[in-house]
Amino acid sequence: MVEKAQEATEPAKADISGLCQDMFSKIALYLTSKLTATSEDYKLLENINKLTSLKYLEMKDLAVNISRNIKDLNQKYTALQPYLNQITLIEEQIAALELAAY
Repeated sequence: MVEKAQEATEPAKADISGLCQDMFSKIALYLTSKLTATSEDYKLLENINKLTSLKYLEMKDLAVNISRNIKDLNQKYTALQPYLNQITLIEEQIAALELAAY
């Protein structure tokens, strides 16, 4: 038994209109979700930038404290330098006395 082929018929205008409305609503939903995702990405990037800025401020404060401490240590070393020179001179004199004693 042979079946007859049916001719392709154009859908009714009401069907085309409904399909177009469905297509446009789905495209609108897709574009809205894409824009929402992009907006969320920018919000995340903004938060990352804020946190990075805070970290840099903390590191700046740390560097300032380290610099201040190094300056203090250098001042103390400069104040102790005459005593260190005296210790070095005494060591040299002791070494000379030890050589003379032996």
